[in-house]
Amino acid sequence: MPVDSSTEPGGGTSTLDRELEELLEREQVDEGDHDRFAHYVRKEKIVESAVTGKPVIALCGKVWVPGRDPSKFAVCPTCKEIYKSLAE
Repeated sequence: MPVDSSTEPGGGTSTLDRELEELLEREQVDEGDHDRFAHYVRKEKIVESAVTGKPVIALCGKVWVPGRDPSKFAVCPTCKEIYKSLAE
């Protein structure tokens, strides 16, 4: 019987992380869109991407490999709205 690691302390990834990983495997990386906005992504995923080259998934669902300075771009309005709703 498989163990749900999201319920075990310190174990595995949460359900959301697993769903995002599955989405990442299905989605194609879009070239260009990430040039328009800075997106919200978990810090540890940015670090992992820098080391492995693996694409990340922003709160808005955007999938890409980070490589530019996000401070030079406006924040993605969808990411900003989602982040704000999570903080409430």
